[in-house]
Amino acid sequence: MSYLKFDKTLMINLEESLSREVLRANRKGAYHCTTIVGCNTRKYHGLLVMPVPGLGDENHVMLSSLDETVIQHNAPFNLGLHKYQGGSFSPNGHKYIREYSMETIPRTLYRVGGVVLSKEIIFSRTENMLMIRYELLDAHSVTTLCFHPFLAFRKVSELSHANDCINRHYDEVRNGIKTRLYDSYPELYMQFSKDVKFNYKPDWYNGIEYPKEQERGYPYQEDLYVPGYFELDIKKGEAVIFCAGDREYETDTLLELFDREVTTRKPRSSFYNCIVNSVHQLFYNPKGDDYYLLAGYPWFKVRARDLFVSVCAATLMLDEPDRYDKIMQTALKALLAFIREGKKDDVIREIDSPDVLLWAIWSFQQYSEREGIDKAVERYGEITGEIIRYILSQSHKNLKLSDNGLLYSNGRETAATWMNSMTGGCPVVPRSGYIVEFNALWYNALKFYKELNRNTPMDRIDNLIAALDISFPYTFVNKHKYLFDYVDGPEQDWSVRPNMVIAASCKYSPLTKSQRRAVIDIATKELLTPKGLRTLSPKSGGYRPIYYGSQYDRDMAYHQGAVWTWLLSMYVTAYLDLFGRSGLSFVERLMISLEEEMSQSCIGTVSEIFDGNPPFTGRGAISFLMNLAGVLTVNDLLKKYGNEYK
Repeated sequence: MSYLKFDKTLMINLEESLSREVLRANRKGAYHCTTIVGCNTRKYHGLLVMPVPGLGDENHVMLSSLDETVIQHNAPFNLGLHKYQGGSFSPNGHKYIREYSMETIPRTLYRVGGVVLSKEIIFSRTENMLMIRYELLDAHSVTTLCFHPFLAFRKVSELSHANDCINRHYDEVRNGIKTRLYDSYPELYMQFSKDVKFNYKPDWYNGIEYPKEQERGYPYQEDLYVPGYFELDIKKGEAVIFCAGDREYETDTLLELFDREVTTRKPRSSFYNCIVNSVHQLFYNPKGDDYYLLAGYPWFKVRARDLFVSVCAATLMLDEPDRYDKIMQTALKALLAFIREGKKDDVIREIDSPDVLLWAIWSFQQYSEREGIDKAVERYGEITGEIIRYILSQSHKNLKLSDNGLLYSNGRETAATWMNSMTGGCPVVPRSGYIVEFNALWYNALKFYKELNRNTPMDRIDNLIAALDISFPYTFVNKHKYLFDYVDGPEQDWSVRPNMVIAASCKYSPLTKSQRRAVIDIATKELLTPKGLRTLSPKSGGYRPIYYGSQYDRDMAYHQGAVWTWLLSMYVTAYLDLFGRSGLSFVERLMISLEEEMSQSCIGTVSEIFDGNPPFTGRGAISFLMNLAGVLTVNDLLKKYGNEYK
């Protein structure tokens, strides 16, 4: 039985099925994404979405969808599904679906009268190429299949509209055609594994709607161009491959290529396997020897903070040290270019954010915990020292060392932390001054630096640590025994936020055990949910639990109540450090709650954020690196106690 399986009852209920998405991506940043019924509900959806060199760093929707039609006794049965203007759905192909599963690859089973048709989709890991295998499992008479390709040729952030500027020309290639709507785009090749007839019948399909964009307050209607349709006969027991890509393929090899690609896929047969698969889809190797981790799909690119927070979990915890080395070599090249030359990286964004330096050292520490202190000294001893000296020299424009040993950052005009939502040109959460996790990570970094140089006298570092032993609790621990989120002169932010949990989770925490216990107690009472930690307590002013509506409404909720799963790894680290084995059953229950997400939202992965109130609906990006890494970290913590959650 498939771990991820949806029956007819759910599939024909659009209220349920349209909220479930499926994502497949490759190492080049291209992807295939739609709903489990094949109806696109976002402008980011498409069968083939890929980067186009020379047209910016956004992805482009090339092939939006492919409508299949089964013809028997001259009667057509269209399996496609689109939402049109006025709220109508057509042609309602979902009513023929009998089952959808995702054991290894997505598979949809259709039944039309006596016809039983299987449809399986695979996205190449190394090329911008999608393959769909259609297999006629049963039929009592001659069966013909027709395929209408819906073309977009646009950026994912834009919408297509009927126009006379498109190039309607196409060329025949082996078992298919190639075409491109605009000269700046590459050719789109659409081919089959057997002879096929292409019937040129160009038309615009107008008024297609994307309800997710409407929900988010964006333009949501577009027109898509259909150049005609492919037609072929298929026999009972026969399989046919459709291939769409940016180059021509040898069609005689498509069936074999499809089978070979399937053998390389890890079955999504468990919670753990789903998370591993989803992490693998975020590996990014656009060219040469540069390797990255994408922050998420469908709109995120590479971000420095996300990468350093996640890289150990996304590689070493999966026993993939070679991949770790490649990613870190690329990331550290960018980090050193910033430290030494003030140069921002073209691919890794936000490398200049003040806490990135601190998260980088935290990442080296995670490596040390897994691979040993000697390896950490060899690989990261020098760069740790260079980062520490860079901070001590006051070289960073927004990370200043105060006399009390604390670091100061200005977050009034531009967001300085991971809580970076902006509205009206100003941060929604203007965290500024002495920021709690910055200074906890700073204390931890200094102690780790001491550990790396355990045989070397370091008077200045010792003095800073001693100063922080006094100044950190004096500055942040308030009379209610939790931590101020930030302190800027006389201003003390009393909001109960999860950043204090980061302070409690550090290996070298500036808090005593009783102080850490108090932090975890209030986090458990006010921030913990089944999906992670709220960004703000419901008892604090400004709590906005539902991430929904216009851009403004969503920005206001992003860090004012929305739940982030990655913070759960910080919480569980501190929790198990305090309670040991007695806390294992509690942590396992949290994992059970997260496993429920595998069949919700984007199936088999974890959304960017969740609403702060029940039912804790998944929102934002459909697959998010830091959250996936957080789940792997919790699993790894359980593994250390012999309670690995698979």
